[in-house]
Amino acid sequence: MTGLTTHVLDTTHGRPAAGVPIRLFRAGALIFSGITNADGRCPGLLDEAALQRGGYRLEFSVADYFRKAGMVLPDPPFLDVIHIDFAIAELDRHYHVPLLVSPFGYSTYRGS
Repeated sequence: MTGLTTHVLDTTHGRPAAGVPIRLFRAGALIFSGITNADGRCPGLLDEAALQRGGYRLEFSVADYFRKAGMVLPDPPFLDVIHIDFAIAELDRHYHVPLLVSPFGYSTYRGS
């Protein structure tokens, strides 16, 4: 399996983050826009046919998600849109970029 996937987990509520708007950029150009499903995943993000070497940026609109989940956030929110810049070097590998998030912190890593 190759391509790019993501998985967003809401660490405040201990569940997948459904309804997070996501955008994917390559070389500054928007190449995907979508919303996480009930499992916190975004199918169709980037399949193996579209995978290219180089830099990418994932944007997660987390303040919108937490507001819709009923949380009262400061104005402006501490975290609004999280940007994760990463690079793809090997086209024959799978790249998974999970996001564990709360209104005041996040973590990411290269998953499997």
